[in-house]
Amino acid sequence: MTRHTTDFLRQRTSNLSLRNEAAMNGLSTSRLSSFANPSEFENESAISDAVKAFVVGDLARCGFVTLCDACLRDIPKDRRISTNVIVESDSQKCSACSILASKPEAFTEPFCKFLQENPTVFHSVGYFKDKLNALGYKELPARDDWSGKLKAGGKYFVTRNGTSIIGFTVGKAYKPGNGVAIIAGHIDALTAKLKPVSNKPTKAGYIQLGVAPYAGGLNETWWDRDLSIGGRVIVRDESGKTSSRLVQLDWPSKHTVFKYVTLNANWLPIVARIPTLAPHFGVGMLGQQNKETEAVPIIGLDNSDISSSNVNPVEPLGPAGSFVASQPPKLVKLISEKLGIKDHSQIVNWELELFDLQPATVGGLDKEFIFAGRIDDKLCSWAAFQALLASESNDDDGVIKLVALFDDEEIGSLLRQGARGNFLPSTIERAVESLCGENKAFGPGVLGQTYAQSFLVSADVTHAVNPNFLSRYLDGHAPRLNVGITIAADSNGHMTTDSVSTAILTRVAELSDCTPQVFQIRNDSRSGGTVGPMLSSAMGVKAADAGMAQLSMHSIRATCGSLDPGLGVKFFKGFLDKWEKVDAEWQ
Repeated sequence: MTRHTTDFLRQRTSNLSLRNEAAMNGLSTSRLSSFANPSEFENESAISDAVKAFVVGDLARCGFVTLCDACLRDIPKDRRISTNVIVESDSQKCSACSILASKPEAFTEPFCKFLQENPTVFHSVGYFKDKLNALGYKELPARDDWSGKLKAGGKYFVTRNGTSIIGFTVGKAYKPGNGVAIIAGHIDALTAKLKPVSNKPTKAGYIQLGVAPYAGGLNETWWDRDLSIGGRVIVRDESGKTSSRLVQLDWPSKHTVFKYVTLNANWLPIVARIPTLAPHFGVGMLGQQNKETEAVPIIGLDNSDISSSNVNPVEPLGPAGSFVASQPPKLVKLISEKLGIKDHSQIVNWELELFDLQPATVGGLDKEFIFAGRIDDKLCSWAAFQALLASESNDDDGVIKLVALFDDEEIGSLLRQGARGNFLPSTIERAVESLCGENKAFGPGVLGQTYAQSFLVSADVTHAVNPNFLSRYLDGHAPRLNVGITIAADSNGHMTTDSVSTAILTRVAELSDCTPQVFQIRNDSRSGGTVGPMLSSAMGVKAADAGMAQLSMHSIRATCGSLDPGLGVKFFKGFLDKWEKVDAEWQ
């Protein structure tokens, strides 16, 4: 087991700072949505481990990449988009080999980049789709007939609503009725969403934005924060074809230049802010403010009502009753410009939200922490999906390895893209039906056998011990950062963990060289819930809740350990690769 000393952490993050500096200086500033040209990967019958590591570790976007001689040979030149490759004979220093070996320190930088570049659930699903395509996974459209399209050894994914995604591989030795190793998590996060009519009357010269809290968003941690806007825009072109476009107002586009601002490479458009009231007014800002009237973001100024010049009022950008007529005109213009839309009326609707614009940051005296927004629960979801992409594919693999990431967990999972919907069980059932082919009858017997031989890891973040509130934690149930996975339990069924599933995950940790921790909340505190109970009860599979620990849950910015993303990848990969072996020990 690697001992992560302070010198080790300091040296690792020193190298990370060099790569980040190189990227900021223009060596690798583009966001590669295709992860090194996925179409080329799709045409390959087999992908080498080095190429897989290159994609899994997002190495194409690093300013400097260290590769050993073997990996350098295996990764074609046209795939090595980074122009700064350092050749190292020692494979211990190779970036690709570190990814293949699931070294936790190798995943810190990719996770921080993921958080920064994918602020909404729509962008997160797009990110995962790009990586799946890049590694040869085939999309299964829900509207299509899957008959004859799945086979043993295949790799597939399916999405729902653009906000939930399931990826899975079929073992080369799979037979109908074999089990599924499942990891399920959520990729929605606390936020504030724009209202259907987000245009508000100007007050005292301020242009404000109508938003509504999603789950626990708009709490006191959102005040005086640098906020921007992103999400999904529905566009209808001149021919009448309607499509969905992603947008985020962060890094300036080539066409976005404000004449009154001098731009530089680090400039970020801070679009919105929720201002607090100074204590001099005698009003405490401790969460008692009305979210409808006193937590309204400001997005601009309009002092035309007191201006001596003859300023024409801002006119709506569409006819009365149109969608754009109900939105702030300046925001419509900015979104249109970002998407290259000249006719504003082509925007027929959108789902936009506020997000914390400050980048994910590595901090602490020895760079032990990650400070970032949306850690809950991008942390476990990202780690689980990386584990799927990095998982082994052996000739004797007889199970399906599957990762499902859901929307709407923070608001109860009741919508069709949530875990209470039929997305996961219907995907498994359709996949098993297709894999049965003509040689085996598909029905309740096969499904019952499949679920009886399956196991679900409900992966969600849990509470790291807070040194300022030690009395709030149970002795022996206080998870630490940079240690490992935490198995969470709850006596009232908010978690799906029991003694059997705990023993199974403990065994997985043992075989994977991981250190498990445990958490249960005090009797006088309120436990949160996960997707575990709803999914395990719907399918009847054995299950446990296990995730990485974090500080400041439900704050706009939280804290996890800088090694925790990689420790999560290591454990989840261990589960996917070793579940079949562990299950055999119980039979």
